[in-house]
Amino acid sequence: MAVFQSKIAIIGAGISGIAAAKQLSTFSPVVFEASDSIGGVWRHASIRSTKLQTPRCDYEFSDFPWPDRDNSSFPSHIEIVDYLHAYAKHFDVLQFVRFNSKVVELRFVGEPGTLVQFGQERDYGPLLTGSPAWEVAVQTTGCDTIQWYEFEFVVVCIGKYGDIPRIPNLPNDKGPEIFEGKVLHTLDYCKLNPQEASLLLRGKKVAVVGYKKSAIDIAVECAEANKDDQPCNLNVHIDHRRLVSRIIEGYLLWRLPFEKHGLKPDHPFEEDYASCQMAILPENFFSEADHGRIKFKKTSKWWFWEKGLQFDDDSRLEADVVILATGYDGKQKLKAILPQPFSSFLEYVSGVMPLYRSTINPMIPNMAFVGYVETVSNLQAAELRCRWLAQLLANEFKLPSVEKMLEKIAGEVEIMKRATRFYKRHCISTFSINHNDEICEDMGWKPWRKNNWFSEAFSPYTSQDYEEERLETKKSAP
Repeated sequence: MAVFQSKIAIIGAGISGIAAAKQLSTFSPVVFEASDSIGGVWRHASIRSTKLQTPRCDYEFSDFPWPDRDNSSFPSHIEIVDYLHAYAKHFDVLQFVRFNSKVVELRFVGEPGTLVQFGQERDYGPLLTGSPAWEVAVQTTGCDTIQWYEFEFVVVCIGKYGDIPRIPNLPNDKGPEIFEGKVLHTLDYCKLNPQEASLLLRGKKVAVVGYKKSAIDIAVECAEANKDDQPCNLNVHIDHRRLVSRIIEGYLLWRLPFEKHGLKPDHPFEEDYASCQMAILPENFFSEADHGRIKFKKTSKWWFWEKGLQFDDDSRLEADVVILATGYDGKQKLKAILPQPFSSFLEYVSGVMPLYRSTINPMIPNMAFVGYVETVSNLQAAELRCRWLAQLLANEFKLPSVEKMLEKIAGEVEIMKRATRFYKRHCISTFSINHNDEICEDMGWKPWRKNNWFSEAFSPYTSQDYEEERLETKKSAP
């Protein structure tokens, strides 16, 4: 029999989960964290050299600035976890967290009338009714039994990264099973301590498949471990695919030796920004490449052979170790715990998860999702949306009808489609300020957050521009 614990459950204690717990603290939520610590991917899916992609002042809570926020260096993943711990301790958030408690299943027990069919014009429905809407199955580490709990509302904060690796789908006779060396995913590499990682790489022929942040970081670690003994081969996938953007592109190509190493992208800088795929390179990345310790292979298709990797130009690369930096399957994490029909609503017609105000899926009742859209500062986005959610749950404003929410989502997807072919990443960087303005208006806040028009026009927005203010009016969301 399910046990009633609180009105609200939060799944995950990463950046989004801790932000949700702080903003929803008046409800005394229960936070289920599968591991033994907070931090999410910063704690469990980072390697030694992983750093933030922005200065620390652009990645902080509005009411808890970094102690050295004017330091222009990019914090390491360890510093970020320490900062999150300090934040959670300062606001007494850890009292809500249950560690080593993995959510393995969700079961809807709410009123059948709250379920919505596509195209149906109706209200989303009440959020906190006094009756349970979801049962949550939790398995404690080291325990075979499962305990069920009841909640009126569930906030899902398990994110898109970590936990479930995305493994390339290769034919049986060309997959890792025929390779005589060692194959591991970035997620496996993250679990190694520095000594284990060095032992894996040193003196080995290493091939890294991928060219996003984790692949770049691992390639540098490989080069540092091997020095001049063995170069690390970074296999770059080719994706054949306005004035300010062109100026930035020209500067980057002049400032960094992309063309020298055959790494000039086949798509514009603007498209990387619009899809949140820009990566800050480690300081010694190109110096290691100049010394021949990192070599690059551009390819559109690859597969395994007994001694390494083979490519679509009929060339082969011998390897002892192949590291797959091929990303994570975030939707599979959700599908693993959400029952039907709700798991089928994780992708709308566009292939993007429909989230009103980046938080509410209109087709899934009594549930919110935080941390599933990307922007320049994911922490800032999570905090503001958790504040919005707290006011929504406190009945300070109401949601539009399901149909109107879906129309709004469809319009945002069209904006993303016009900006980038990689729109399914659900990056809102090109309209994040407009998005934040709408959230502020929902909460009765002034959308213009600066003190004067000059700053509003020319100064970048930071988390501190969204410090909480007194709610002056209560109104319905447009």
